[in-house]
Amino acid sequence: MSAPRERILEQASVLFHQQGYNSTGINQIISEANVAKASFYQHFKSKDDLCVAFLNKRHDYWFSKLIDFTSKSKNQKEKVISAFDFIMQMNERENFRGCSFLNILSEISKEQESILKVIQSHKNDLRIFFNQLVKDELLATHIYLLFESAIIESQLFKSNEIVHQSKAITTSLI
Repeated sequence: MSAPRERILEQASVLFHQQGYNSTGINQIISEANVAKASFYQHFKSKDDLCVAFLNKRHDYWFSKLIDFTSKSKNQKEKVISAFDFIMQMNERENFRGCSFLNILSEISKEQESILKVIQSHKNDLRIFFNQLVKDELLATHIYLLFESAIIESQLFKSNEIVHQSKAITTSLI
């Protein structure tokens, strides 16, 4: 059995991703992680601190998968196009749950700045990813926006159709 902190983070990751942030309570996390309440608070001061840890873990996981997936491409253009294939793979793997960062963004208040900063950092890293591949800031921003909207629309309609269309648009742009 893993350490209490890891069990808490693992259960929070599953529950936040599947149920949402606001629908997941600390008591449910504690129960499903099989830890004492004191143990939870020993590792995380609050649910917001746990959310920040979850988002940081999710960022590392998601970007490592994206980089690994796109690294199989032969050139920069193919890497950009394969990023859309990555969305489709993640949609299939995660049952069209969409972007954990945007899902949580829609649930937080303006006072939850620590969570917002992690979300902004993740999205900024994604913009940098496309900027480094495309080398044209306006085009990279256009691709980034197509990528983001493809994730949202595919979650909404539980379909990769819009991802295919966004991939075709991106191919025509570059």
